[in-house]
Amino acid sequence: MEENKQKFGFLHSTVDAFDTFLRVPGTVTRKGAHVRDAIDLKRVMILVVIALIPAALFGMWNVGYQHNLATGTEAGLLATFFYGFLRVLPLFVVSYVVGLAIEFAGAQIKGEEVNEGYLVSGFLIPLIVPVDTPLWMLAIAVAFAVVFGKEVFGGTGMNFLNPALLTRAFLFFSYPSKMSGSETWISLGKGTMVDGATGATPLSFIGDGFDALTDAGVQYGTSFLDFFLGTIPGSVGETSVVAILLGAVILIWTGVASWKIMCSSVLGALLVGWIANLTGACDIPAYYHLVLGGFAFGTVFMATDPVTSAQTETGKWIYGFLIGALCVTVRLWNPGYPEGMMLAILLMNCFAPLIDHYVTDIAVSRRARKFNVA
Repeated sequence: MEENKQKFGFLHSTVDAFDTFLRVPGTVTRKGAHVRDAIDLKRVMILVVIALIPAALFGMWNVGYQHNLATGTEAGLLATFFYGFLRVLPLFVVSYVVGLAIEFAGAQIKGEEVNEGYLVSGFLIPLIVPVDTPLWMLAIAVAFAVVFGKEVFGGTGMNFLNPALLTRAFLFFSYPSKMSGSETWISLGKGTMVDGATGATPLSFIGDGFDALTDAGVQYGTSFLDFFLGTIPGSVGETSVVAILLGAVILIWTGVASWKIMCSSVLGALLVGWIANLTGACDIPAYYHLVLGGFAFGTVFMATDPVTSAQTETGKWIYGFLIGALCVTVRLWNPGYPEGMMLAILLMNCFAPLIDHYVTDIAVSRRARKFNVA
């Protein structure tokens, strides 16, 4: 091959990945008709990372804010943010170092270009795990998700499960004590013991009813505004609906994510929540589910993954609706697992191709009948 004759030709995949990270390569087609567009996969992935930045920045501040509340520390805005930044930074380092090392090694072994998909997955993973997740656990989970969730299926574009969610699922089922409970979600620092401090998320009280959910006895605010702003314990990037909505605007405006999946997911959650209110199964207003747990983050950044979601326009409505409905169903009728978004998305990732198949099949059959009648 010609590239093997160039300097570092044996590292062609690695050199090419860095060479084209922030610029379009100078190679062009010589003949024939081609569609030309400056937006390639790498640019799409960078747009998603940009959309994630508001949630990441707020999450870092909130880590420091929750630490201050639990320990009674008084600190300014910058000090609070800096504490959270230092606690979250190692998660990003481990996520990218482990994930990219496997991606680069795989590309070199296969003699292919490095896939750009992990640019987003590596940024997502630290935002959906507790801030004090042991780094060695995170490294194992990332390696499992990249190898068995992506590479064995052919890399970016071939995987049928969201790699970031697969990482969280691996952590949840392998190390449940580190991914749930009341001592997981607030970073108190090594050796710090605080009497009366609770790290339980508001979602932990959902099975006890609306009064328990809005009980002011815990150290953080539990009004709907607190849930919407995100000043509550939770995974790093999942608490602030405001920051997540800013990312949603960017994704929809640039055409990167499907607004149909987002809207239908909200509709599905509201319908099941409303049915629960109507039947007396739960007294928590349906709209509260939209600001609790990882629903907003999952709807905007996970459910809309173009690789693992439905591809047909009708299929997107069905796919999103079922995610929202399943999420609230799990929350309300599975007391052992108050958060249902992760399982709902992973399950619908498996069914997305089937949804598209039947949507396409029905459309083709309808068209055939139309022309036969004509």
